[in-house]
Amino acid sequence: MNHHDNSYEAFAAFYDALMAEVDYPALAARYDGLIRDCGVGGGILLDLACGTGTLSVLLAERGWDVVAADSCPEMLARAKPHERVRYICQDMRELDLFGTINAAVCSLDGLNHLLCVEELAQTIGRVALFCEVGAVFVFDVNTPLKHETTLGDNIYVKESDNLYCVWRNEYTWEGIVDITLDIFGKNGNDYTRSTIELTEKAYPLDTIRQICEQSGFEVVDIITENSDETGERAVFVCRLIQNQQSY
Repeated sequence: MNHHDNSYEAFAAFYDALMAEVDYPALAARYDGLIRDCGVGGGILLDLACGTGTLSVLLAERGWDVVAADSCPEMLARAKPHERVRYICQDMRELDLFGTINAAVCSLDGLNHLLCVEELAQTIGRVALFCEVGAVFVFDVNTPLKHETTLGDNIYVKESDNLYCVWRNEYTWEGIVDITLDIFGKNGNDYTRSTIELTEKAYPLDTIRQICEQSGFEVVDIITENSDETGERAVFVCRLIQNQQSY
């Protein structure tokens, strides 16, 4: 998560329950495989916008030394400790690591929380800054199609044993969706209500490609969920070919 505000603090309490349907082991296997397919077989990996660190731990168990960064201390407070994971509380736009990294991931549309092209470019540039030449950055984003149609102005309901969530979307302009979550969490026999407001922006894939290339990355692949451009999620596989700046 990014943009640390009260909504993200409140979101932390429900994040794992709302993400219960995510197959994290499959996600870890896929990202690990994409990185290794590019010739990077280990080292230090950055998990950007790591949330509560579920993916970070799974990647550590696959042999990576993980630096897991999130801007929300409440998310990190719920993260599971692991001897090969170092959690740091940082805004992705101002990423400042202790040294260089061999790989980076940003999963579950973390970059869609950046609401303008300048912030997106700033964040990808910061990742590039700390990458060794040859390092691989794998990230996924929601596509403009998903924001316009699947999210759009639709309402969804998520329900589990201890949670009832009404998820309302309002599509505003240029790929931006305002999301309101009304969450009823069970506490004994009572339910407590929390209202959380988030905003996400989807960017044209060509725009993201250009930003990656300007930051010194070669875009090795862009994988959409369908073989054509109707995919709702796109996975970018990038390799740093030159350092554009020094820190």
